[in-house]
Amino acid sequence: MMAQSQTHTTARFNGVKIFSATMAQERENLGEKVTGWIREHPQCQVVDTIVTQSSDEAFHCLAITVFYLEDRQAKLFSPGPDRAAGGQDG
Repeated sequence: MMAQSQTHTTARFNGVKIFSATMAQERENLGEKVTGWIREHPQCQVVDTIVTQSSDEAFHCLAITVFYLEDRQAKLFSPGPDRAAGGQDG
């Protein structure tokens, strides 16, 4: 069984980030994980989100898909915590 928002984005975007969880504790904390990512990426303006829930006999999955418009110039001039440490954006 799958439930999904029936509206689709018409906003301009140049990036997509998908957050998903199957375990109960992970599903409960998924919103905080999304909020943390948004705070860590101020150069990304969220233009739309889609929440999807799917399940079968044993598993329940929650996914939050975030569509965003990234200001690539701001990213070039102000490295985030991941880049400052030499890691990849996540």
